[in-house]
Amino acid sequence: MDQTFSIQQLSREFGVTSRALRFYESKGILNPARRGQTRLFSERDRTRLKLVLRGKRLGFSLEESLEIMDMYDPARPRNPRQLLRLCEAIREHRAMLLTRMRDIEATLAAMDEVEQKCLEELLADGGGRPARTARIDANVKKRISA
Repeated sequence: MDQTFSIQQLSREFGVTSRALRFYESKGILNPARRGQTRLFSERDRTRLKLVLRGKRLGFSLEESLEIMDMYDPARPRNPRQLLRLCEAIREHRAMLLTRMRDIEATLAAMDEVEQKCLEELLADGGGRPARTARIDANVKKRISA
């Protein structure tokens, strides 16, 4: 008999909630057998869950993960069409992440520039302030020289 897994076993193994597993079931990704109210997940369900979660970590949409998984043919486990589609999806997501990374780097540089100007303004406006402001000035000087 094939090994089966309970919803609790898969939840623990993959660090997902039982609600997430029921969601994946509603989307047709998982197809557990039923014994009364109990869901019994197969090794196939376990593998599909593992692949969907891996796709999610790679930034794939659920639809993209399903498209790639559904291309699998047990008669051709190394299906070139499936592998090429996976490589294409990886390239697309890598390009998108690199663009986001450049945007984040540009935003951080702009923030540094504005912060630097603010700190310089604070130092330039230096006459006759209370002791609390003097402590702030000391911190500002540290930041500017850093």
